[in-house]
Amino acid sequence: MARYVIKRDRSSVPERLTRYKSELNEEQFAVVTAQPKATLVVAGAGTGKTRAITYRVAYLIEQGVSPQRILLATFTNRAAREMLRRVESLTGSQNVHRVWGGTFHRIANLILRRHAVSLGFDSNYSILDSEDARDFINVCIEDAAIDTKAKRFPKAEVVQDIISYATNTDLPLENVIAGKYPYFEMLTAQIKRVDGIYQSRKIERNVMDYDDLLLKLKQILVEKKEIAELYTEQFQHILVDEYQDTNRLQAEIIDLLAVKHRNVMVVGDDAQSIFAWRGAEFTNLYEFPKRYPEAQLFKLETNYRSTPEILALANTSIASNRRQFPKILKAVKRSRDMKPALVPCSDVEQQSAFVASRILELRDEGTSLEDIAVMYRSHYHSIELQLELSRRNIPYRVQSGVRFFEQAHIKDVISYLRVLVNPRDELAWKRILKLIPGVGNVTANRVFEALATGTQASPPALRTESERSETAAAFSVIRHAGTRAVQSVPRLGSNRPFRDFITLLETLVSDDFRDRPGAQITYIFENGYEQYLLENFENAESRSEDIRGLAQFAQRYETTEALLSELALLATERFKEPQPLVGEEVVEGGEDDELLTLTSVHQAKGLEWKAVFIIWAAEGKFPSPKSLREIDAEEEERRLWYVALTRAKDELYVTYPLLLTDYNRQTVLQKPSRFVTECPPALFEIWDLEEDHTFNTLPSSLHDSPTEYLN
Repeated sequence: MARYVIKRDRSSVPERLTRYKSELNEEQFAVVTAQPKATLVVAGAGTGKTRAITYRVAYLIEQGVSPQRILLATFTNRAAREMLRRVESLTGSQNVHRVWGGTFHRIANLILRRHAVSLGFDSNYSILDSEDARDFINVCIEDAAIDTKAKRFPKAEVVQDIISYATNTDLPLENVIAGKYPYFEMLTAQIKRVDGIYQSRKIERNVMDYDDLLLKLKQILVEKKEIAELYTEQFQHILVDEYQDTNRLQAEIIDLLAVKHRNVMVVGDDAQSIFAWRGAEFTNLYEFPKRYPEAQLFKLETNYRSTPEILALANTSIASNRRQFPKILKAVKRSRDMKPALVPCSDVEQQSAFVASRILELRDEGTSLEDIAVMYRSHYHSIELQLELSRRNIPYRVQSGVRFFEQAHIKDVISYLRVLVNPRDELAWKRILKLIPGVGNVTANRVFEALATGTQASPPALRTESERSETAAAFSVIRHAGTRAVQSVPRLGSNRPFRDFITLLETLVSDDFRDRPGAQITYIFENGYEQYLLENFENAESRSEDIRGLAQFAQRYETTEALLSELALLATERFKEPQPLVGEEVVEGGEDDELLTLTSVHQAKGLEWKAVFIIWAAEGKFPSPKSLREIDAEEEERRLWYVALTRAKDELYVTYPLLLTDYNRQTVLQKPSRFVTECPPALFEIWDLEEDHTFNTLPSSLHDSPTEYLN
């Protein structure tokens, strides 16, 4: 076969290269103009990797590479669109839209629409979103004839997560269950049966879920050689953004597509690989040179985001990791003569007071709340701070979208406490009743009606002042009403979970637990609710950690009623009328308001702020003790710490409480995080706090001048 190479007009390339050189630094220019071969670009935080990728695509097109022969894989379709829009501006080419750009799933879908028939699907297959897939799995559980009540079978959401994790990590289902879900190991055969039905049903119904898009693409590339050759030939250049976040399946697809030309450029930062818990493979990037021995290595180390003092701390911290591509971030910014502040606080209340006070000062000095963020390792670390911000009228958003006390699992546990304090609380009763296996809306309504009748018809002796406390008197009524409820709904009479539920409530108002909200929360969690989380949520461990944190927080309150009264603060924002904590939505200010950002470090990746506070930088909190149970987990936790440090542009504050009250109301001495102590003290400025009991707040309107409210 004769081969003819089309020669493109390159007359303007030298002129454009001159322009590129003026618009890129030397490191970026080297990446953009690299020879076509396997290439690993280790791009440090804030070093302009997106710019480098964008200019690389433009350079390839200007070198004569046809746009349709370029594959650009990103983690959001929006990122791909923004990059290609910039490429069009750089090149003036009208054909940039022919670049295969987008997420792995989008690219897989484009290929599968052409070739799904070869796998038994029609080309017009439907794509199931997460909710559709969960409903489909529910149908498969029913078809598998599994007695879900007798065997406490996991909910469809959890089964969905098990199947998805196995797909994306290329692991057998039984391995995933044994490793991540050991409490369901005895149900492995049944879960595999559901999976088998699910996979066959999708073909019958001509539907795929998101994971299928990747799995079926890999299947085509492995099993359908003639189809695979079309794409291995077509994609002359492959570029992958955020390569450290790819999972095993995604990396395998890239390797299969690059098998002919091997012109694959992967861009990422091994020091920011923080998503192993959801299947991302750190080794994809770290071992890239092993899979491509001929690969050239480039590093982007010129940082445009942070001050030299912040980068000095970040560089020193990440240097403790053994498995990495060593790099030293160099600052473009001038020094502000301000080192990262290390702020030991006497306790968690002082930590919250310091953060709120300093935020108000920063705003008074001209830094918008939009330019400030507070970060933490786990969501429950923000409990005290959210209360403090509410007291001081400082409006905020939570990056996850749901404030701590508005999360479903937190509202469940709080609803138990609300019933103990107010036995007539209809919303709380119905919420906790529906946590009982087999109880839905209809049964919950009937039971509450019986309870309400019971409280009205309870014997006067149960409501006398001779009872030891108001709560005990109220619960005598609950006991009486509970008996009536069982009688009014006959099938509950033999319902062991319902009787356990009544016993649980009785225990919570016994002498051992009465008005000990921390102990009550722990007891609720350990006597049924933990199991409920495992069976109903794919992120059960994270939710469990939240509840343990809530129990610890509750230790400081003398009564359960005092705790609930304090939480009512969070239902009132910006002088609005108080609302019960029943909605899932986030209460935020108007469109014109500035909002402080509260965020876990995981959700802060890729973002930046002028001033950043990292709270709870204490051993046992950051790193997370839960994560340290796994191999190589400390290095991933240190990478997470590095991500937190490198979000700050100008000012960084690291805080931790010196004293903590544990579950038994004992005072425990806290040590600073190992990530703090492994860095020389000279890299920090130590702040010694003094108490000023003047209570600073923001005014009711952020458009008012705050100075008259600050002392």
